[in-house]
Amino acid sequence: MGIGMSSGRQDFAGRTLPLLAVQMLLQYGPAGASRPPLTAALIAANALVYFRPGAIDAHLPRLRHVMFNPHLIIKFGDLRRFFLSAFYHLSEGHFFMNMASLLRTGAKLETSMGSPEFACMVVSLLGLSQGFTLLLSKGLLSLGNDIAYYQYSAGFSGVLLGMNVVLNAREGDVVWHGVTVPAKYAALLELLFIHAFNPEAHLICNVGGILAGLAYLLLRHGPERLAPMFSDIAYAVSQPARFAKKLLRSAAHGRGSSVRHHVAPAQEEVGQGMRWRCITCSCDNSRHADVCEMCSTPHPDHAFSRRRHLQDGGNNELSVEEICHRRLERFGG
Repeated sequence: MGIGMSSGRQDFAGRTLPLLAVQMLLQYGPAGASRPPLTAALIAANALVYFRPGAIDAHLPRLRHVMFNPHLIIKFGDLRRFFLSAFYHLSEGHFFMNMASLLRTGAKLETSMGSPEFACMVVSLLGLSQGFTLLLSKGLLSLGNDIAYYQYSAGFSGVLLGMNVVLNAREGDVVWHGVTVPAKYAALLELLFIHAFNPEAHLICNVGGILAGLAYLLLRHGPERLAPMFSDIAYAVSQPARFAKKLLRSAAHGRGSSVRHHVAPAQEEVGQGMRWRCITCSCDNSRHADVCEMCSTPHPDHAFSRRRHLQDGGNNELSVEEICHRRLERFGG
């Protein structure tokens, strides 16, 4: 006979199961509401594994024997840890959050794609998410970080995040905990939410779940389903860089304006062509002119013209009266 649930889990079951029951009634109870059976079966299976009621306890492996550990899975080929660890949870909060997310996401997906395809998706995401977690942990180990490789973890979070990615590709906007958000950001928000309320959650497993969802979409629908998602993500990621670039450009423009105000540059862009501004009288001249049309000062970048101007007896400096006289002749007619 099984030893049954511990007193702590019995107390928590008395608090948590009614909440799950209320959520399931809201999902399955109303007349005409969709009643996806596999989603309910997954929730029931996770609940049985976590609470271990009555005689079931004797037939279920202990948590320490099935926790996901990349080192043990790769070294001994322990497939029990690879698959069963997803149905075990480390804490009451972890279990309740995952089941609430499964009820919300699983019901939508199973209703839209049908139970057979939904079952294939769950199995695929389970294998892909655990596989990506192994690859990421092994990759970090090769880079000198062995924490994830020897760390123990459990839970359905990886599969749920993969399901969120699949759901994001099928919808425009989703209601996430009562707030309408773009579907493409739901998986990232779910990841932040999980780690905000459960800091001990395994980050590599959750990232592996997101990668599993992307891989499933790629294998199932091809790259055309991923292209809009990646373009939106790239646009969101590029916004901080664009903002910083705009700030730097504004700062550089401000410094350049200050320099032009005091120094009066020799050449600047005016209209469609290039004109140069005289450093003596600030008159704008055609780029083809070697000397200023107002005061005959040579173009500072045209050394040959400067020498020709000096050879012709030109004077670089004019009196104020002469400059005023030439301006009146030019603009006054």
